[in-house]
Amino acid sequence: MPKNQPHPNEPKRARPAARPVDDTRPPARSPVIEPAAGLAGLGALRDALKNDAQRRERERVVKAAAQREASADADLFRSEIGSVAPLAVPPRASMPRNPPPPLPVQTRLDEEAVLHEAISDEFDPEVLLETDETLSYCRPGVSQEVVRKLRRGDWIVQAQIDLHGMRREEAREALAEFIRDAVKRGLRCLRVIHGKGLGSIGKEPVLKGKVRAWLVQKSEVIAFCQARPHDGGAGAVVVLLQPGAMPAHARA
Repeated sequence: MPKNQPHPNEPKRARPAARPVDDTRPPARSPVIEPAAGLAGLGALRDALKNDAQRRERERVVKAAAQREASADADLFRSEIGSVAPLAVPPRASMPRNPPPPLPVQTRLDEEAVLHEAISDEFDPEVLLETDETLSYCRPGVSQEVVRKLRRGDWIVQAQIDLHGMRREEAREALAEFIRDAVKRGLRCLRVIHGKGLGSIGKEPVLKGKVRAWLVQKSEVIAFCQARPHDGGAGAVVVLLQPGAMPAHARA
């Protein structure tokens, strides 16, 4: 009887049940060529090494050909142009920049402002003054009630200037500066003391008429009249400025 064969009278053994297939196992990876895989694995490895060597050789041949071509082009260019030498160019002269002369813009504006504000001694205010003993003035378009309130003292004097002892030019400049400063400060009612002329030649009030002529020419002045007796009387004048009388050039 052959070995490893069951005896005919021996009862048959039950076969073990087949194990269920585990579907959760990771998928099989691609086979890797290993030295222990036999002759087939060695053959595949040999073919892969051979292909890699051929690829490297082709890349080397292409690179060497490109280098030989570039070298040949460079040699041809040098042989065609021959020997060269730099041009003898004289050194460049540095030309200094001459900036244009500065324009005194602000000075011009200041001069225009002075001309704009200039007041003349030749102006005759008699044509604009009221023909009464106070020679009051009211700018056209302003109600006469303004002059009446000014004469009654309804406006409080906020600043004053005394022109006593000044020469005509000095008094004119001082009055113009006084009005400009009052406008900047937002003042409305001013008193200008010009004197009664008691100390002048002929006892004539020289500045009295000049002050009125200068005030009429100022656009900021809308009215003025002779001061009340206790405020100076015939030796002073009360001036009313228009509200927001800042000149256009001063606001810029």
